[in-house]
Amino acid sequence: MGFLDGVFGSKDKTSSEEDTYMKLDLQAYEGKAGESEMAAMYVKIASVTDIKDCPRIKDEIYNGNIVIVDISKLKLDKIMFDRVMGDLRAVSKDVNGDIIGLGDQRYVIVVPTGVRISREKICGN
Repeated sequence: MGFLDGVFGSKDKTSSEEDTYMKLDLQAYEGKAGESEMAAMYVKIASVTDIKDCPRIKDEIYNGNIVIVDISKLKLDKIMFDRVMGDLRAVSKDVNGDIIGLGDQRYVIVVPTGVRISREKICGN
């Protein structure tokens, strides 16, 4: 065994380097699709196109979940936008939660009791 073999390793190794690495089963960390896990709170995603979509969102807030609502399709109808936003503000106030617009007012985040949304940015302008 020469000096360079000690530094760079011998080319004559019989055991493969693949045996020294542990293979990870990522599904063990992510969970299986359709598997119901109990969590105290979920983050749900919703898209609103009409006032008829609000009851389902309100149910999620009442159940203690955080909902990120895509309101970009409401921007075309000012009256519907005002009605939906009024409904979301009312449910936020009703559960003593919080609500904030995000991303050039394309999204609204509504959170339930016990959660507050900071208006202070961590980094960036």
